[in-house]
Amino acid sequence: MGNIRGNRRARARLVVAVVGTLVVTAYAVLLAVDALVLDPLGAVPGRSLPAIYDELDRQGFAVGADVGTVVGIAVVGVLLAAVLGQTLLVTRAPAHVIAAALLAVVAGGGPMAFGSGFALGMDVADGFGTDGGDHTIWAGVLYVTSLVALVALPVVLVVGQVRLRNTQRRLLLAAE
Repeated sequence: MGNIRGNRRARARLVVAVVGTLVVTAYAVLLAVDALVLDPLGAVPGRSLPAIYDELDRQGFAVGADVGTVVGIAVVGVLLAAVLGQTLLVTRAPAHVIAAALLAVVAGGGPMAFGSGFALGMDVADGFGTDGGDHTIWAGVLYVTSLVALVALPVVLVVGQVRLRNTQRRLLLAAE
């Protein structure tokens, strides 16, 4: 019975780590696509993305550095999630601890999404005379997702700890 329960827990931990890392990856992809494609197109309607980038280059903005900054922010988030997930799997952390750690990465994505908007976003605003705010709904989706993750984080930890404690109690009572 203990082996079956252990296998079930190991599978649950693996699923949580993989799904959590995939969620962070999806978040990072949306962050990059919004900052580098959707928002510039929303800020300068009627122009293609290559035309926007070309005009910014012509005006002397460092578009390559902007792209590198946004991609770097996205990649660091994915790497952080992968390393955390792997480390917590190796150390046999409970599934709720793995979930909480990956929720923390998603919650931290909010400030990263905000910061990534300054790279190319400010160049677009300066180069085309638009405002520096978000021009699509997708930045809001990222912020709300981060807020939901932040709220869920303590709930997952508390509920997980209570369930773990109750399981340990049942096992002790069954052993007596």
